[in-house]
Amino acid sequence: MTHSPVLLVVAHGSRDPRHAATVHALARHVRSLRPGMRVETAFLDFNVPSVPRVLGRLAADGVRDVVALPLLLTRAFHAKADIPAVLRQAPRVLRIRQAEVLGPSPLLLAAVERRLYEAGLTPADKSSTGLVLAAAGSTDPEAIAVIAQTARELRHTGWCAVRPAFASASLPRTEDAVRALRTDGFSRVAVAPYVIAPGRLPDRITEGAGEADVVASVLGASPELARLLLCRYDEARAEHLLAAGA
Repeated sequence: MTHSPVLLVVAHGSRDPRHAATVHALARHVRSLRPGMRVETAFLDFNVPSVPRVLGRLAADGVRDVVALPLLLTRAFHAKADIPAVLRQAPRVLRIRQAEVLGPSPLLLAAVERRLYEAGLTPADKSSTGLVLAAAGSTDPEAIAVIAQTARELRHTGWCAVRPAFASASLPRTEDAVRALRTDGFSRVAVAPYVIAPGRLPDRITEGAGEADVVASVLGASPELARLLLCRYDEARAEHLLAAGA
């Protein structure tokens, strides 16, 4: 009998307990969408269980195939270096395929809009609202380019203006993007945090959005994000089967 690979969701981790709680809630949502598939969560730092501990447990349970999915919106340092490094330390009996990061994806755009509508906006407001897409930030040019691309794609869905902003490492900051939209004449400005779970940097985004009219919540355990995890899992599994000649 052929068993589906275990889905291992690899999150960064945070000292903020809301971070791990959100990751676990997202994993539960994924399990509800695909009953019978084993879904595990692990963290690179700050939270338990660690990635090596979960991989060791999977090997002891007789698991052989794993899809490791970075819970990241862009391909920055963690996806390119940290996660591959820790996966190389896995027990040799495990066959591990690292899935692609979550972004870019139309499902992420839908999740952003879901949170904005939950915060009080309506689709009719898109044509008169200046939007700040506020990401955590990175020194990786590829990651910054993806955020800019995502802002352009949101603009093409009907928002009259979308400006990217960052909580750290990159500019502009959230508060500067909000003020720039005010200067451009927008009487209503909204901020959409382009982050998955609460923590220090999302809190910085919220603080910087103090002059905005609407501030959405983080993407969290949204239905769109849960579906996207399964899409990335299925893509990685298909690549694994193709490479194995199945």
